[in-house]
Amino acid sequence: MAHAVNGVVAAGRGAKVSVETILVPDPGPGEALVEVRACGVCHTDLHYREGGINDEFPFLLGHEAAGVVEAVGDGVTGLEPGDFVILNWRAVCGSCRSCLRGRPQYCFNTHNAAQPMTLEDGTPLSPALGIGAFAEKTLVHSGQCTKVNPKAPAEVAGLLGCGVMAGIGAAINTGGVTRGDSVAVLGCGGVGDAAIAGARLAGARTIIAVDLDDTKLEWARRFGATHTINARERDVVEAIRELTEGNGADVVIDAVGRPETFQQAFYARDHAGLAVLVGVPTPDMVLELPLIDVFSRGGAVKSSWYGDCLPSRDFPMLIDLYLQGRLDLGTFVSETIGLGDVEKAFEDMHHGRVLRSVVVL
Repeated sequence: MAHAVNGVVAAGRGAKVSVETILVPDPGPGEALVEVRACGVCHTDLHYREGGINDEFPFLLGHEAAGVVEAVGDGVTGLEPGDFVILNWRAVCGSCRSCLRGRPQYCFNTHNAAQPMTLEDGTPLSPALGIGAFAEKTLVHSGQCTKVNPKAPAEVAGLLGCGVMAGIGAAINTGGVTRGDSVAVLGCGGVGDAAIAGARLAGARTIIAVDLDDTKLEWARRFGATHTINARERDVVEAIRELTEGNGADVVIDAVGRPETFQQAFYARDHAGLAVLVGVPTPDMVLELPLIDVFSRGGAVKSSWYGDCLPSRDFPMLIDLYLQGRLDLGTFVSETIGLGDVEKAFEDMHHGRVLRSVVVL
């Protein structure tokens, strides 16, 4: 039996999104039907609407979500109706070469639901990141459901499904930030501020926030930045060096994802320091660096995809830290909205007026 529910659909490249009736099938083998309680408005959803991911329109948008399992299909174990879950888009397979080498965070054979969700006329929808959670219900693979403590509000828990996990993971998992480190973060939107929060959680001594917008720099201080740099006013590399005894930071995280910001990250790190790319570049961007500088400066350059997270390990731990008052996830939520407000939320996000809008259902 198909469930008729409301969902936010992007019909074509650049077109405004609309709330449509969508049909969600009962779960088949290995699948789970989830009643969505909250879903953050992430920049990736805007990329989908603009055709920046692929052109498999129409898209069912939304992926940064938490909800309650309503039903599961045959063969599903460890998950049952009533479980409170955060949805993830890296449901590891457990059998590919990365998983077998003990690196499941690099799994490239991740699972999604096999059955399509559709419009009323039968047109299949492409769910954003295999989730499609700007909807009252969605169908996912059971491995995309991570059980967490239900005491956490859904509008807070769901943020770990994408942006906040990407930023915290870039600092802790990829960057390996530890006690006494100096850290610089370029770009202070949701992902960058999460990286700052992760660096503080890990015990970094100096946390430098870099952005072009003073409002965003003030947001960064709430999450633990000890220093701020407005990149319109200062040379970023020079300023970071001044704040780190002339050496550069131990870890520099680029949460923007442009060639010029990654060059800044590369040169703003200490010798043998680490530059981490977590901001998502577009396919046409090209980075040019003198090879002698790569050779002579030592250290490392890493990309961080989804914060190198393992949802089954990281989501419950971070929710526990939130409930203990050690991780302020609530500050990421600028506003709560309805399904019909997603288009305006995209505009507000584009103009930097919000840190995170969250759809509450």
